Amino acid sequence: TAQIWVSPVNPNHLLSTENGQVYVQKKPTMYPPWNSTFDAHINNGRVMHIVVKDKSAEIVSETTVELKVLAERCKKSNGKTEIWLELKPQGRMLMNARYFLEINLADCETEGFFSLHQRRGAIKQAKIHNVKCHEFTATFFPQPTFCSVCHEFVWGLNKQGYQCRQCNAAIHKKCIDKVIAKCTGSAINSRETMFHKERFKIDMPHRFKVYNYKSPTFCEHCGTLLWGLARQGLKCDACGMNVHHKCQTKVANLCGVNQKLMAEALPQGISWETPVEGTVKGEALIESDLGDQPQEREEHQVQLKLTIEDFVLHKMLGKGSFGKVFLAELKSTDQYFAVKALKKDVVLMDDDVECTMVEKRVLSLAWEHPFLTHVFCTFQTKENLFFVMEYLNGGDLMFHIQSCHKFDLPRATFYAAEIICGLQFLHSKGIIYSSSEPETSDNILALDNVLLDNEGHIKIADFGMCKENMFGDAKTSTFCGTPDYIAPEILLGQKYNTSVDWWSFGVLLYEMLIGQSPFHGQDEEELFQSIRMDNPFYPRWLDKDAKDILVKLFVREPERRLGARGNIRQHAFFREINWEALEERRMEPPFKPRVKSPSDCSNFDKEFLNEKPRLSCADRALINSMDQNMFSNFSFVNPKMEKIFS
Repeated sequence: TAQIWVSPVNPNHLLSTENGQVYVQKKPTMYPPWNSTFDAHINNGRVMHIVVKDKSAEIVSETTVELKVLAERCKKSNGKTEIWLELKPQGRMLMNARYFLEINLADCETEGFFSLHQRRGAIKQAKIHNVKCHEFTATFFPQPTFCSVCHEFVWGLNKQGYQCRQCNAAIHKKCIDKVIAKCTGSAINSRETMFHKERFKIDMPHRFKVYNYKSPTFCEHCGTLLWGLARQGLKCDACGMNVHHKCQTKVANLCGVNQKLMAEALPQGISWETPVEGTVKGEALIESDLGDQPQEREEHQVQLKLTIEDFVLHKMLGKGSFGKVFLAELKSTDQYFAVKALKKDVVLMDDDVECTMVEKRVLSLAWEHPFLTHVFCTFQTKENLFFVMEYLNGGDLMFHIQSCHKFDLPRATFYAAEIICGLQFLHSKGIIYSSSEPETSDNILALDNVLLDNEGHIKIADFGMCKENMFGDAKTSTFCGTPDYIAPEILLGQKYNTSVDWWSFGVLLYEMLIGQSPFHGQDEEELFQSIRMDNPFYPRWLDKDAKDILVKLFVREPERRLGARGNIRQHAFFREINWEALEERRMEPPFKPRVKSPSDCSNFDKEFLNEKPRLSCADRALINSMDQNMFSNFSFVNPKMEKIFS
């Protein structure tokens, strides 16, 4: 396993010592996940520290790299480089780096001076599954491990199962809904255990005694091998359970109880994947009785069957760690679509299965609204998941703002109004747009994720970070998102609701009107401090109503923020908007993209268009070892798709 952290040295931060004043190292500001992509500002003395640890968390190798050295290497190689880092005392690591020039405009009042010139990456936090007070995260087990629920081998490659961050209990991903013991020692008096105690008369502490094992034996709590030659662990005299000495206090009082059988007997009735209210019919059921290849069956007379072979892939429109997006033509129809292909091995390794299912469920709702990206169908193969979506060839707002520096007032107002309609529709369905489990990409309300159709109307895209079932006073606490758009209550670790969307909307509106970000910092630590404390800079030339709405959107108390409180549509900034005509798409957009044909790609970044449009190769070993049932209920057909064939 490996850890990475990035630390800055502040040239102005001196410490007085007996030998005079010296620079001091600040605490690490970033802990990016291993094998991930992240952004880091280049400051004097800022370094990246890589540490490789063994299974006992002891450091075996490490190295330190100065970010300026990487930047210089990138400058000499057209902005990017691939470098082997020598680890001490042994080992090597391959790193890919890219260099972007950034201009600091915090104090600039020049109208139109532009800083929004690159697409920013997202912060990704390990996804936590809270079950019975356990905090399960997807984990790579470097040694053979057994599930503490069903006592079977946790098989597969990479992140094979879940492990609780608090009590170290290891389980299959499929067994997460069969956990009945509350985390750690608190299970003794938990509500669930008290219920079981009354109903099944269960209050059976284990009777552990030190035991000498003559053959390899695994701990039935954390699932790993009991090490040593003698007195390796503890065995229960009553039920025969074997555990490490360190795990004794973390085992619940369920001596002799089979958690798997009890969980199946209890009328819990809670599905791990609950559909969103209002989900359209037509989902496919996946049966795995034909081996690894999923067999799909469409419900209520939907007979349309599509595969990737039914499409001609013309261009690659985008690419990321999640997969690729293609311009695709449906054969023999002259119909063009954007086909998003996700690699199942990457989705599984990043523990993003549920995020992908959330995106599918929200997309299946989105076709009810004119300002959300529409999906026509979803299907899968053994290696990939496919979303067939409408092709919006007008480009995204980031692409267009790069050419005009900022949008004029009528154009920014029009886009903002249509975005409000889309957000309020999602909120009415109990969905927060800018929040969810860690994403497969930087999916958040940002310039990159607002697209234009060929007429100039907006379409909100990317729903992988949405949070479902957020009705009424419901709140969540997941930390994720693109740094510039994160609301202060998220940074403070508070529970939050749809109010975070209105903060992100404020950042987006500020960028459209002024052409730069409202909050600044040389690194993530300073940026987050700015979001928590600073007031944005408002140029003198900014319209007074525009400034007023921004001030009310940047209120740090969520309950007082415009959008969460009051009617944002009635603000004077939108006095020229006829909301009824707008929602019916009867208002003429102030800007119409240059689109020559239904297959025109001129409004997309040229970086990807020149690459050959082909699917990436998957990790064959991982694909063969994965449980394909994790992607059940993925397939979906929009009734509109049938009209294309009629």
